[in-house]
Parts: sequence; C-alpha cells; structure tokens
Amino acid sequence: MICSQLGSAQTITQTTDTFFVFNKIAGEQVTDFTVDNLGNLYVVSNTGQIKKMGPAGDSIAVFNNIRQYGKLYLIDVTNPLRVLLFYRDFGTIVVLDRFLNTRATIDLRKQQLFQVNAIGQSYDNNIWVYDELESKLKRVGEDGRVLDQSTDFRLIVDTAPSPQFLVDQNRLVYLYDSLKGVYLLDYYGGFKNRIQLKGWTDFTVIGNAMFGRDANMLYRYEPGTLNLQNYPIPVAMRDAQKIKITPGNLYVLRNTRLEVFSYR
Repeated sequence: MICSQLGSAQTITQTTDTFFVFNKIAGEQVTDFTVDNLGNLYVVSNTGQIKKMGPAGDSIAVFNNIRQYGKLYLIDVTNPLRVLLFYRDFGTIVVLDRFLNTRATIDLRKQQLFQVNAIGQSYDNNIWVYDELESKLKRVGEDGRVLDQSTDFRLIVDTAPSPQFLVDQNRLVYLYDSLKGVYLLDYYGGFKNRIQLKGWTDFTVIGNAMFGRDANMLYRYEPGTLNLQNYPIPVAMRDAQKIKITPGNLYVLRNTRLEVFSYR
C-alpha cells in the first residue's frame, strides 16, 4: 500500500534549482482568489465583489451578491463555464455561468445535508459533496437531489476523513484531510487508496500530480511513485494567506495583495 510505503521508504527530492520570478501584481485589497484552467483569474475583493479577469488582465465579469449567504468559503472553477460558490455556514451552493450570472441556488439543508465542509465539480457537471454526518461522498444535481453516493467510510477505512479539499481529476476523486491524508475514490464512489500526506494546505491536483504546501515548502507527489518532491518557499512568501500553483504561474496572496510569479 502506498500509505505505508510513504511512511517508511519515500524518496524525498529537494529541488534547489527551481526559482520564482516576479511577474506582476494582479490585485490589491484581495481576500481570496482562484484560477481556472484557461488562465482566467477570479478575485474576491474586501468589498465583497468577485471579479473575473482574462489571462491578459482584461475584465470579463463581476458578481456583487457574494455576501447574500454569509461568508464565502470556496470558489470552484474546475469548469470555467460553471462556477460554484460555496457558503459553508449556510449550507448553500450558488451556481454561476461563465459571465457570473446566477444559474441555480442549492440549499443543502433541504436535502438533509447538514454537515458539508467540502464540495467540488463532478465529471458530469453535477456536484460532489462530502456528508460528514453520514461519512459519505455524494453526487448531487443543480436541484440538490442526491444522484449517487459512496459506501459509509466508517465501514471501509479505520478512520473516516473530514476533508478540507475535494478535487475531481483524471477519473478520480481526491478528498484531502490535512490530519489524515488523501483519500482516493473512483467515479462510482469506490474507495481506491489512502495516501498519508499530512499537514498540507492549498491542496490541488494538476494532471496526475498532487500539490500542496506547509509554511516552508511546496510539495509535489504523483500517486503510484515513492518520489515526494519539495520546493523551498522563498522567505518573502512565507507569510502568504494562500498560494496556488498552475502549470505556468505561482499565485501568492499576502497582505491583501495578489502577486503572480513565473517559475521553472
């Protein structure tokens, strides 16, 4: 099992020749952000506005109703044509189109989903949610109706996850719990594996590789290997509130300023 191999025989490669080159400031007074796979940037301002900008920095759309359901917990732009806003405290998901117009609003509590901390786009344009009360991964439609669900995790693993991140990528669903590691499932909710990569934040998946970080290092790990790579985070970035890596850039949010770096 990978989970035991990582704990005892992993090969850690520290890359010293990787460097980050400052590119530009992408926003001021920013409280959160994300980037889609087309290079569009979504910036949440301290006034409660979401602004979508193209790769060249041109303004594409604005969403102003961000505080209608309380504090915004997550923006999922896995599908650039269908943006998900998750308001965890109110158990509400707002579905937007590519111009940030509201398509649907889902009240998870009406579907008896009272403890959901992680959601994400699904492969078939529905929505994955992790129901912590039942310890199940569920797939719901835009009407909130549960379409499918996994087996109770408590019946198949020694400890059920409480994930902070949920990613659907390459025919797998990744649930990341910073205290317990990565849980991998197939699209039918079947449990595949658990990988004990703990203590990460800003978890993401690019291609077949998982990325995350702690206070001092960026990490890359590809399932099926024993090679956990780490990249030192420059001292000037270590106070970052959020860091997101994409195939071309590194985005760093620090002191309400969003900075973009290129890397090799």
